[in-house]
Amino acid sequence: MSEGIDVRRVSAASYGAMAAAFADLCRRAEAPNLHMAPAAIVAALSGPVRRADEIVILCAEGSAGELVGVWAFGKRRSLHTGFTTMLQAPLVPLYEVSSAPMLDRQVAASAALALLRFLAGAADLPKLLRLPLLPVEGAGFTALAAACAETGSRLHRFERWERPLAMPRPGEDAERYLRRALGQSYKKRLQQHRMLERAGTLQLGRHRRSDAVTALDDFLALEAAGWKGTNGTALARLPDDAAYFREVISRFAEADMARIDLLRLDGKPVAAGVLLDFAGQAHFLKIAYDETLARLSPGRGLAIEMLRHDFAGDGPFRLDSGAGDRVDASAYPWGERQAMANAIIAVGPTGSSLPRLAARGRLLLRQWRDRKDGPAGGAAR
Repeated sequence: MSEGIDVRRVSAASYGAMAAAFADLCRRAEAPNLHMAPAAIVAALSGPVRRADEIVILCAEGSAGELVGVWAFGKRRSLHTGFTTMLQAPLVPLYEVSSAPMLDRQVAASAALALLRFLAGAADLPKLLRLPLLPVEGAGFTALAAACAETGSRLHRFERWERPLAMPRPGEDAERYLRRALGQSYKKRLQQHRMLERAGTLQLGRHRRSDAVTALDDFLALEAAGWKGTNGTALARLPDDAAYFREVISRFAEADMARIDLLRLDGKPVAAGVLLDFAGQAHFLKIAYDETLARLSPGRGLAIEMLRHDFAGDGPFRLDSGAGDRVDASAYPWGERQAMANAIIAVGPTGSSLPRLAARGRLLLRQWRDRKDGPAGGAAR
């Protein structure tokens, strides 16, 4: 317990009934981690996670019983963990883009401390946390780092990169934002976008709930028609992955936490973005575009039209690109950056030599591949 905050471990079945409490916490969090929503846990159990006992869900509750923190993990033991059993967040990293706990902004420090103290005292849980997608700046990370110091835990960081975000400043409109975000390339990019607009009638459609489930077919078709379809990595070519992705979107759409944005040219979809979206916070999962129109950059056109649509809305918004460490941040028309890292937390006095050695080996191998083949660039999604 920390300053009136209790932490309890809940089963996946019990957590599935906490959708309303989770949604309320999203509204009170600095950066909602939608990838730890009950919908994500239920979807994971229908696909890549076969056993409920592989899932560890910690819920921190305030004195009035309100949810003030959530951290969901999967138990892992593999080459990536140095063959040591660890708790990994996110549960399924395939399409989930944050390892951070979700914390009520008003009690973030106390909630983070309570979560780590619970882990330290739980005799049946591993004391090593594998966090390959951890934001390492902002109030949430500050609270987590302080909790590590308070509990004598050690936070080790390996690969580091910057993830593109859109977080407009007060008083900005779409035009001002794009000028700031694109900088010297603003004129060129907007000229390219005007060429796309002149190619026909351009329209952005934003699809939610059952419409999002239907619009997913347009996304899958666009992805399969491009290079991912050619090399066999498009979801439409991977039945198990496609089934899991459909389940994710269906579950989140049912909770009104998902949307699919389709950019149409003369009624035909030319770009599609799949996002989790709630309480003014959107997280990109995947993007696809018509590669026959590559010279007009429909993918960037989609991002520009999404920004215009968001600025025309009623309130502030934040968009997380979900981009990984091998993606060129300049490929996105978003002006902010979130520092990210692949991290390991050793809770309390626990040793972490083998997992750290595995993480270091992965880093060296990736650096060698980059020197040999050249770094990956562009939008990986």
